[in-house]
Amino acid sequence: MRWEQLFADLEGQVRAGRVADARAEIAELVRAERAAVHLVDRLRAGVGRPLRLEVHGVEPVHGVLLDATGEWLLLATAAARRALVPTAALLGVDGLDPHVAPAAGVVESRIGLGHALRALARDRVAVRVEVAGATWRGRVERVGADHVDLSVGEDPRSGAALAVPFAALRVVSTL
Repeated sequence: MRWEQLFADLEGQVRAGRVADARAEIAELVRAERAAVHLVDRLRAGVGRPLRLEVHGVEPVHGVLLDATGEWLLLATAAARRALVPTAALLGVDGLDPHVAPAAGVVESRIGLGHALRALARDRVAVRVEVAGATWRGRVERVGADHVDLSVGEDPRSGAALAVPFAALRVVSTL
């Protein structure tokens, strides 16, 4: 009887050790999985959610996330207004949940900031462009590889355009 109790106790300790090892392994796997999650994948999973974006050098942007890529986010800030925010300008995102979208496909991962800005140029949309310390109103005229030309001022047909590097862009909002 004494031996049976000893063996039962040892078996219980072995089972408890296995459970503890399994829990530790699961915790490590969860940490490793979380370490591989990119912010853009969480943002893509958050499409349709109201967010507040903290953006370098400008006021926070509030709206419902409509689209997200590796280079930009598009938010509906009002019924007919949109805000395009380069991900490089983000300081923080409030309102995300922990869900993660699957990795973007090849085509989706190639859609850059220039693609979104070219759509604004094509549609001749009036925009407000914010950079740290300045704001301009006008239209996107041309989009280069790393900059956008804006017509600003009273007469957009004057041909004068302000070239703004992509790196300086904080928010491009439709008016």
